Amino acid sequence: MIKKIRIKLQNLFIAGLLVLLPISITVFILTFIFQKLDNLLSPAFVKLLILLGLPFREGQFIPGLGFVATTIIIIFTGLITKNILGRKLFSLGEIMVERIPVARSIYSGAKQIIDTVSKSQLDAFNKVVMVEYPRRGLFSLGFVTCEARGEIQENTEENVVNVFIPTTPNPTSGLLIFVPKEDIIPLSMTVEEGIKLVVSGGIVTPTENNNLQHKKELKS
Repeated sequence: MIKKIRIKLQNLFIAGLLVLLPISITVFILTFIFQKLDNLLSPAFVKLLILLGLPFREGQFIPGLGFVATTIIIIFTGLITKNILGRKLFSLGEIMVERIPVARSIYSGAKQIIDTVSKSQLDAFNKVVMVEYPRRGLFSLGFVTCEARGEIQENTEENVVNVFIPTTPNPTSGLLIFVPKEDIIPLSMTVEEGIKLVVSGGIVTPTENNNLQHKKELKS
């Protein structure tokens, strides 16, 4: 009994940690950026206001400049990356970062995680399924991308679909296998829930209520 409670509490702790850790890291990084920009911009901005004749004194601190500056930088970056020249400059910057050993590892890891949970990446997956892989009696979680086409379909006797089998805890890598339609086991969980299940190593599982709601949405 005590062992079951301990395991249950341990699982709940890990599940909570997996949820709070990304949020905590995001808050920590943003707070760090805000504070640094506040300390950098506030003195210069106060001097500018004094020169304009506004009632500010030397050394006065104006909070919130870091938040405003960060927001403007993010919007400006998004604006640049929307045009062809901006995308080329951004790609050039990525190439330069990837040539720096330590920065390359940090940047590529962060980019993979963001790409994985982004909507555009999730749209590539149609539904969550289980397939009997890597051998009979063992099952793996997979994501159907589309039906096989071209010579892949022509060289198989049955109609097959493309199934991506992700690795844990990094779902950006994995295997692509071609499975006959009748051999896949459809699941009612959403793609987002499937990603969470993979990233958490099976700890964060979708609830029954969520599955029932998803089934209703599919029927409607």
